[in-house]
Amino acid sequence: MIFCSLYSGSSGNSIFVSSEKSKILIDAGLPGKSIDAALKEIDESPTQLDAIFVTHEHLDHVKGIGVMSRKYNIPIYANEGTWEGMTKTVGKIKECNIKIIDSNVTNIKDMDIINYPIPHDATNPIGYSIYSLGKKVSITTDFGYLTADIKRNIEDSDVILLESNHDVEMLKFGPYPYSLKRRILSDIGHLSNDDCGTAIVDMMNDKYKRIILGHLSNTNNYPELAYETVISVLRENNIELKKDIAVQMASRKGPSSYIKI
Repeated sequence: MIFCSLYSGSSGNSIFVSSEKSKILIDAGLPGKSIDAALKEIDESPTQLDAIFVTHEHLDHVKGIGVMSRKYNIPIYANEGTWEGMTKTVGKIKECNIKIIDSNVTNIKDMDIINYPIPHDATNPIGYSIYSLGKKVSITTDFGYLTADIKRNIEDSDVILLESNHDVEMLKFGPYPYSLKRRILSDIGHLSNDDCGTAIVDMMNDKYKRIILGHLSNTNNYPELAYETVISVLRENNIELKKDIAVQMASRKGPSSYIKI
């Protein structure tokens, strides 16, 4: 399998995952031309995409989905609640490319795409784990806390893209209105750097993990701060870099964390 974060952050998100026979995107939250450019940068073509899977209807996850589907005839997979929430944003989609997720597993050629609920302030938000030939990657962002469902679904993954959205002190004393700060800090908001580190500790087992820290706030975080905060939590719990775990950052500006599994 190949995993690559094309973009990850509060300004837009899209993840590329491929197996021997399948190529998919998880979300397309930037203009179509930006997604095209990112795929070209990693020597992939949008014409080869089998599907786009949607986590939830917020603009930073769906902005380019309609354009990509119409331009390249790509099926879009989302649950019924998310379809209802994003219909106006994505525009008219061919009937044959509207795919309603109504079970926990979707098969695309040699991929099994598992979805699970996440706590976020959207209609029916979900995370994804993708299996193929004994390998597994998981994408879990936009959630307020680590639930038992999330932990069970992602803890045995080879690669996990995990939210490290904000520094709590930067958020508290930053420019956001009080109501927005409360939403972000709530159980249906976003995971802080400290909570991301704690979540990783909770998921640790005998399997070596590659963790990608993503969906950073552009206002209330810095990549260096997110990384150092998470690493500090891991060290406090006797988890050793390189020996037990690898930690990388996902860029908001373009492809990063290109991993062959």
